[in-house]
Amino acid sequence: MRLGGRRESENIEDRRGQGGFRRGGFGRSMGGGFGGGRRVPVRGGIGVVGLLVVLGLSLALGIDPRLLLEGGTYEESAPAPQAPAPEMNDEMKRFVAAVLADTEDTWHAIFNAHGQTYQEPVLVLFAGGTRSGCGFAQSAVGPFYCPADRKVYLDLGFFDELQERFGAPGDFAQAYVIAHEVAHHVQTLMGTSARVREMQQRVSTAEANGLSVRMELQADCFAGIWAHHADRSRGVLETGDI
Repeated sequence: MRLGGRRESENIEDRRGQGGFRRGGFGRSMGGGFGGGRRVPVRGGIGVVGLLVVLGLSLALGIDPRLLLEGGTYEESAPAPQAPAPEMNDEMKRFVAAVLADTEDTWHAIFNAHGQTYQEPVLVLFAGGTRSGCGFAQSAVGPFYCPADRKVYLDLGFFDELQERFGAPGDFAQAYVIAHEVAHHVQTLMGTSARVREMQQRVSTAEANGLSVRMELQADCFAGIWAHHADRSRGVLETGDI
């Protein structure tokens, strides 16, 4: 991606190095899930889009996404103390800030075109685990958006997994993950998230899960809108990014 020299968002809250919890099992504490103990194995390469859908669904279900990706059993786990965080990766932080700024430019333009005002989210960088308006979460849950505090949460270690474990290397894959979580913020601003949560209270668990999947797919669509708009307006994509 061509992001060198571009504006960096100031809406970054860096919590790395503040202590927390070791990477590992995800203890159910996000709240609002549909219960644990489920097993929905997913085999083969699923790509970035499929991975984001799995991560979003795991957050809705309140379970470790590794269960959906690999199969297994779910167990409650108490968080363990974490050693001091490693040296901060400021280069990656600048990349995240540049991507976030680009999503801000895109959604400001789109909202303005429809006579509305875009409210920018805050992106929280953390290591191992952190508190959010939706409860405590560890890195195992993956990147997520919390509508209660309107913040995106990201452990930069996820980008290593994205490349090494899921076979999705490259800075555009990383940027797409950020854009996907920002898209959940857009859904909140549009009122879509609240309407879906209300619908989920009136339907079966299976139908509620289906609505969660559709929310994730719409967020992928919105991430694609960002990519298209950013490339058309600012030429950020390079050969091979898509």
